[in-house]
Amino acid sequence: MAAVKEKICGMAAAEGQETEADALSQADSRDRQIVKTSIVGILANVFLAVFKAVIGTISGSIAITLDAVNNLSDAASSVITIVGTKLAGKPADKKHPFGYGRIEYLSAMIISVIVLYAGVTSLKESVTKIIHPEAANYTTIALVIVAAAVLVKIILGRYVESMGHRVNSDSLVASGKDATLDSVISASTLVAAVIYIITNVSLESWLAAIISVVIIKSGIDMLRETISEILGERADKDLARDIKKTVMKYPGVSGVYDLVLNNYGPDAYNGSLHIEVPDTYSASQIDELTRKITLGVYLKHQVILTAISVYSLNTKDPHIVEVRKNVLSIANKDPYILQMHGFYLNEEEKTIRFDLVVSFDAPDRNIAFQNVIDRIKEAYPGYQINAVMDTDFAES
Repeated sequence: MAAVKEKICGMAAAEGQETEADALSQADSRDRQIVKTSIVGILANVFLAVFKAVIGTISGSIAITLDAVNNLSDAASSVITIVGTKLAGKPADKKHPFGYGRIEYLSAMIISVIVLYAGVTSLKESVTKIIHPEAANYTTIALVIVAAAVLVKIILGRYVESMGHRVNSDSLVASGKDATLDSVISASTLVAAVIYIITNVSLESWLAAIISVVIIKSGIDMLRETISEILGERADKDLARDIKKTVMKYPGVSGVYDLVLNNYGPDAYNGSLHIEVPDTYSASQIDELTRKITLGVYLKHQVILTAISVYSLNTKDPHIVEVRKNVLSIANKDPYILQMHGFYLNEEEKTIRFDLVVSFDAPDRNIAFQNVIDRIKEAYPGYQINAVMDTDFAES
């Protein structure tokens, strides 16, 4: 990727445009914002953990003590986020030519495991207190501090999660969601304390057990989402659509197909696509067009196109144009055919070639594809049909 980026920057320099400096500036700004947000989270959580630990010890409240431990785990999560961001920002090298951006996904996974571990530990401790209950001793000051902690965690959770969405950081989003859960935990602890003071009925151990289950579920959900991203998810449909729109604006491009985007970390994409151009284009025209498209997509979407393949579109023979319309009409009658592209008819060899994009919603994609091919063969028995079943990797 580094070599391709250098090539793109050279193309930009030839046209008097600065791309690398802009891209690096955006990356640095993103990293600084993640680190800044994480530091705020660390300071807030350490501050809350100290106060809750003192209150939990004095009052004998297991729920408040567990809440303090949870705050420390949140602080640790923020530290992991900072470390992950710094490591992910390392430049590409010979061993990892696509960079280290995916380390951010690993840091998000570690945070998810920490949340899951905190939930399991809390559940174990809560069950122990249910079996062997201990009377709590709440004070007005303790309750006021817990109430203040609820407000702090609500504000912190919204702030961290919103910043995570803004800079596309899964680690920050996970930390923000965890902070929001913590505010629920603290609020529930406060409610249990009030109930105990009024009725002398202790519910905090049972409440802590319920909260622990909620934390465990949250940890599992975050872990599942992170693993899914590491495995590789479908490209963002909005980004894919915008890239296709950008490419379609170039003169001579009559279609954009087979867009594949590979994610090497948040906001770090490279990809490839096919374009359809008239069969009258020369090699030099195609070369100039693909270079402009590569540069344009990088400037507008910060996506590096490592390859642009070409489909040749028949434009000279009206008969071939009509055949293409008919074949497309046959294909469009099947609800599972999303698209036909790459059509080319060779009259001398009596061959018709094209790709059919078959939806993942089809009960059997092979059968859906073959049914359409059979109907096209019936319509054009004198031709050899060379068709390929294709996939839209950005299918919504």
